[in-house]
Amino acid sequence: MALDAGKEVPKVLVVDDVDMNVMILGEILQDEYQVATANNGKEALEYLRKTDVLPKIVLLDVMMPEMTGREMFEIMKTDAAFKRIPVIFITAENDSESELLAAGAVDFINKPFLPERVKLRVRNQVALKNYSDNLEQMVAEKTAEATATLDNALQGLANVIEHRDLESGEHVKRTQLFVKALMEYLLESNSVYAGELRKLDPDTIVKAMALHDVGKIAIPDRILLKPGRLDDEEFAIMKTHTIRGKEIIGELGDVNSSLYLRHCEDICYGHHERFDGKGYPRGLKGTHIPLSARIASLADVYDALVCARVYKSAIPYSEAINIIKEGRGTQFDPVLTDAVAAIQDKFREISQNN
Repeated sequence: MALDAGKEVPKVLVVDDVDMNVMILGEILQDEYQVATANNGKEALEYLRKTDVLPKIVLLDVMMPEMTGREMFEIMKTDAAFKRIPVIFITAENDSESELLAAGAVDFINKPFLPERVKLRVRNQVALKNYSDNLEQMVAEKTAEATATLDNALQGLANVIEHRDLESGEHVKRTQLFVKALMEYLLESNSVYAGELRKLDPDTIVKAMALHDVGKIAIPDRILLKPGRLDDEEFAIMKTHTIRGKEIIGELGDVNSSLYLRHCEDICYGHHERFDGKGYPRGLKGTHIPLSARIASLADVYDALVCARVYKSAIPYSEAINIIKEGRGTQFDPVLTDAVAAIQDKFREISQNN
């Protein structure tokens, strides 16, 4: 039976140092699969790294020169690209089948080969792999859909808060763009924070920035919308928006199991902390303030300076940068302050266009 040229044919990789075994298995499987071959573990790994389409399954001999099947299998299990490829071991009489199964093999085929048994075992494992792949794709698609829905809902919540604060909602967008530009510069310039930032996932920090002021939903209108300076009592109430923000984020899910919610909480709770420890609500100092919150603080302050609010007029961009520079090492992280100064033209462009 010839392979259907119009149908996607699953690939099987046969790894054995005995050419006769490779030939026999190839003949048994060629009617249903695209068969690739290798004569040892090292050669097989090179093939896996170069091929455009990974095999659905690997038939792997145990004893081979240069690299044994067991050694290749251990490498596959530690490689994210290959660890999900099922492996059927080709076993001889003295091989421990229970040991191989315990190590993670999905099945085994005994020598000498019985064609129908080979076909059945490969067919079953390929079917399971296809089912697993389809299920994983469905989960990924549903997760992406749910994440997009949540992102849109939270972005809408952030915009509602800004509208209540007599903002157009553009404050959220601008601060996200400031944060994005600042982190891009830190990464591109190989800043001392570059490594930490990569681990934190900058894109997730940008998304989390949308909820930096979510706690303001709990602040009374008479304080939030007051067209003038707040008195001490009113300011004390206003400062609680950081605590309320943390509480609201905590109600959305487990912050310890979601990087997104962790960044949301860190930013909500920490974007009014100061580098010198004189901020609120906890009086954190220096790098004890989460990096995402230190970045958020600069973006939020810059936008507050260059944009008019109910209680103040906008100030020139150059003056805003000078104020931020004056806060270097006291209000703001010195490294981040220098970065903002270096990309001040980008910040000005964002302000003018959004």
